[in-house]
Amino acid sequence: MRKMTTKMLVEAGVMIALAQILSYVKIFEGINGGSITAGSMVPILYYAIRWGVGPGLLTGVVYGILQFILGPKYSFHIASILLDYVVAFGFLGLAGLFRREDKEIFMGVCIGIFGRFVCHVLSGVIVWASYAPKGTNPWIYSILYNGGYLLPELIISLVVVGVLHKKLKNI
Repeated sequence: MRKMTTKMLVEAGVMIALAQILSYVKIFEGINGGSITAGSMVPILYYAIRWGVGPGLLTGVVYGILQFILGPKYSFHIASILLDYVVAFGFLGLAGLFRREDKEIFMGVCIGIFGRFVCHVLSGVIVWASYAPKGTNPWIYSILYNGGYLLPELIISLVVVGVLHKKLKNI
């Protein structure tokens, strides 16, 4: 991991704060958590694109912890805390894997959000399986539940990152 400079730390703080604020602007919220927001993942994704995977992962983890501390609590199960918050939001930093070419940035956003999706699906199977309707496979239920809000979030994030990158790449 590259050495964190003062500029990177300050920018990480600003991006975490912006992501937290955007997370309060909810278009839709699921009954057991998960919501479609006004692009709340974009600041973390863009930070990872700008600075790389290591700083992006760290910033995502800090944001995930903040989400757990400041957000509604659906479960205190250790698997839920790790998979729904710490690791899931940390995986947004994977967006920094693809940051060299303009076309790659969209792949990075998809991979970061897919990493978050995988964590939520695993949590759904480990912690939330009892919420699946009777006779429904917990894997299918978890995939559909989490995909129901993360797919729209992915689309919002791709659009916003695309617009931002076009405007900010020359700065």
